[in-house]
Amino acid sequence: MVITATVLPDVTGLDKAFDYRVPDALVDRVRVGSLVRVDLHGRRVGGWVLRVGEPDADRRREVPLDRLVPLTRWSGHGPSAEIVELAEWAAHRWGSDRLRPFLVAAGPPRMVASLARPAPVRPVASADASAGAGHLLADGGGVIRVSPTDDPMSIVLAARERGRVLVVHPSQEGAALVAARLRGAGLGVALLPDGWSAAASGSADTVVGARSAVWASVPDLAAIVVLDEHDEALQEQRTPTWHARDVAIERARRLGIPVVCVSPCPTVAALAWSGTRWMRPSAADERDGWPTVEIVDRRGEDPWKRSLVTSRLIEAIRDPAVRVVCVHNTPGRARLLACRTCRALLECERCAAAVHQGDDELLRCGRCGTTRPPVCQACGSTVLANVRPGVTRLRDELEKAANRSVVAVTGSSGELPIDAGVYVGTEAVLHRVRDADVVAFVDIDAELLAPRYRAAEQAMALLVRAARLLGPRRADQRLLVQTFRPDHEVLQAAVAADPGLLAKREAARRRELGLPPFRALARVSGDGAAEFVEMLPLAVAADGDGFLVRADDWDELGDLLSDTPRPRDARLRIEVDPPRR
Repeated sequence: MVITATVLPDVTGLDKAFDYRVPDALVDRVRVGSLVRVDLHGRRVGGWVLRVGEPDADRRREVPLDRLVPLTRWSGHGPSAEIVELAEWAAHRWGSDRLRPFLVAAGPPRMVASLARPAPVRPVASADASAGAGHLLADGGGVIRVSPTDDPMSIVLAARERGRVLVVHPSQEGAALVAARLRGAGLGVALLPDGWSAAASGSADTVVGARSAVWASVPDLAAIVVLDEHDEALQEQRTPTWHARDVAIERARRLGIPVVCVSPCPTVAALAWSGTRWMRPSAADERDGWPTVEIVDRRGEDPWKRSLVTSRLIEAIRDPAVRVVCVHNTPGRARLLACRTCRALLECERCAAAVHQGDDELLRCGRCGTTRPPVCQACGSTVLANVRPGVTRLRDELEKAANRSVVAVTGSSGELPIDAGVYVGTEAVLHRVRDADVVAFVDIDAELLAPRYRAAEQAMALLVRAARLLGPRRADQRLLVQTFRPDHEVLQAAVAADPGLLAKREAARRRELGLPPFRALARVSGDGAAEFVEMLPLAVAADGDGFLVRADDWDELGDLLSDTPRPRDARLRIEVDPPRR
């Protein structure tokens, strides 16, 4: 009896699988997902086994068995058969003709020659587990809304009561903290990626990791928990742009197990999936978990003023006993235009995003593509001003106003001084500084009106991060938000400590505009993009140097994008549910 294996070589740019003969000495070791070495066009390369068994008649006619090259070597354990099937689904879901990126994410960080014997799942004490989460898990899972400062450990423990659990966190640092706490509770924990073999063998009853952990091979998995489901870090920025939440939901569906998405501000996508299966804390408990949000209304000022240092902000930064963190993302992520006559910010009349003026002098919305003449929608004036404040100048102004040093912070900043009283920078400052008494968003409108359909959710996520930096509600701390739009639903939801107010408005808007999750969206760019989209029987619209492609559902979109042949010499970038559009 001849056993063959279909192998996908681990070669960049090659996504074609080849059949090989399995030598008798390797028959007992080669499984779906195994890592092997094969001869390919005169060189020896690694690869993954996608299928193994006796070849059917069609395969025999295609390639005679006596012409098959044998596998060179079995290298180690790789993703389980379940994960390989999930990766094949994901390749179509995210419109890719490549399986390799998913298998790389699912594989071990180093070769694993042997796996430990599975260990029985240890019982977990239920005293700290969440009864409400337990009921939701019993109902198949869903969405759990928490306050920004709530501890999600009780939800993880409730899931752990069902058996072996997989916990996905947006960051590796956060995953390590969760793992440490679970170990402190007496649980056997595998922290990925280093704990890959412990997870795959079943010797750990709790598996924790960042985004790629959703691909972990875990035998007898009983539940999945996705923490901070709203966080953009859960989506892969490179193509294919898969999202850990959506992979977790599909994986749980295939296994027939519950999945719980936990967040202080659940996304519209998660809520649409959950339907009626969601829960939230009491209004009083949720409010206690949010800091006091103070809106600084700037509507009485000229919106094109270069200074963003308001009198309320000066009051805060001049107090030597107060540590202040000022957040201001650099210009370029959103260009704002204002009317010099009535002082209104110019917005798209269709989707309420900020508009910018192109070389043709037309006002164009980067979110939905609507164009109009350069006229104020409020008063009809054509005298407009461009609002483009700078971070560097803001630091200088703050330093003069505060009469003390101000530290500028970006993602590339080195170690920060711990004795500084005022910090200013992009949103990276919210991750680099450990505590604060006041967090001030000096120009939140750049986020609220950004030309991205997820701008409102992303702005709310920034407020949540600031709330965590401040901690639970105290009389001596504030979240200051300077804005020309104090009535915006994001700000009103934060003031009320009720993100559900935003979710309802956002869901209605997206449904009306045909945006995800109610319709499927992808962006195609790169060499050959125009020729490629011409072959698609879908709605296509120009989007800068690329094209937006829409379909009624993700399956239709993914199948067409992955199955449509690529033009010769094309170098396409296909972003399904593009992260920054």
